[in-house]
Amino acid sequence: MSERKAFVKRITNETKIQVAISLNGGYIEMPESILKNKASISNDNVATQSTNSQVIDIQTGVGFLDHMIHALAKHSGWSLIVECIGDLHIDDHHTTEDCGIALGEAFKEALGAVRGVKRFGTGFAPLDEALSRAVVDLSNRPYAVIDLGLKREKIGDLSCEMIPHFLESFAESSRITLHVDCLRGFNDHHRSESAFKALAIALREAISSNGTNDVPSTKGVLM
Repeated sequence: MSERKAFVKRITNETKIQVAISLNGGYIEMPESILKNKASISNDNVATQSTNSQVIDIQTGVGFLDHMIHALAKHSGWSLIVECIGDLHIDDHHTTEDCGIALGEAFKEALGAVRGVKRFGTGFAPLDEALSRAVVDLSNRPYAVIDLGLKREKIGDLSCEMIPHFLESFAESSRITLHVDCLRGFNDHHRSESAFKALAIALREAISSNGTNDVPSTKGVLM
């Protein structure tokens, strides 16, 4: 299987984002950081982790979003660096949506042709009282059904309505079919985090090798 790495830079009037990803884990680095005070920011950031198998550094400017993307990368087995400068003086919408779009673009580019992989993945993940389920299809038909049942207005600085929207944006730009449900739980932090961990497990299975070089489709093509 190839290195499955990608670098995406996405600049609009609302956000500046760059993403470096390796779906196989291992060492990655950003060609050049867009964050002027990256060193001081990283020292206080819990969404930063470096081991022999993974490098993860998430800097979106929204703490709970960093935490969720960190969980997604960690349990997917990815190495992932995300840097974002967004118009947070307005609200968290553009930053969250555009990070989902950029991450989806990077995932799609790193994966390449859907060939020699399982294509489908299912994941369940608990976090204390919360339990979530995720089902993924690398279908090239983007669709997302997200039901997390969140009740709070915000978790930290992240609007709860933006959490499913991030997942929808990721599914759209990565061109996957995605179903994520929180089956039970009463703590919104737990419900959200268990959902991202379940998604990570499902994605890890979907992109894993099926032992062939075949396209996993009766159509013979999944571009």
